[in-house]
Amino acid sequence: MATVNFTPNLRRHVNCPTTQADGETVAEVLGKVFAAEPLLRGYVLDEQGALRKHMVIFLDGIALKDRICLSDPIPRSDSEIFVMQALSGG
Repeated sequence: MATVNFTPNLRRHVNCPTTQADGETVAEVLGKVFAAEPLLRGYVLDEQGALRKHMVIFLDGIALKDRICLSDPIPRSDSEIFVMQALSGG
């Protein structure tokens, strides 16, 4: 079961405690998390289901390769997913 973590900044806007969910891909895992917290989906994904531009997801410390379908496979049963807002600036 993958552990899904959300930043405190995101928690200020929507209920998203650290949780665990099963799935073969990041999309499957997050789908189960979003089923429990539907409002969270709109903060993380756009209307087409792709990762919003201002968000970033790390799987076991590596940024997702597939920001559109979230098809990155979950490599281990103890994998960790971190969902956070991307920083920008100059």
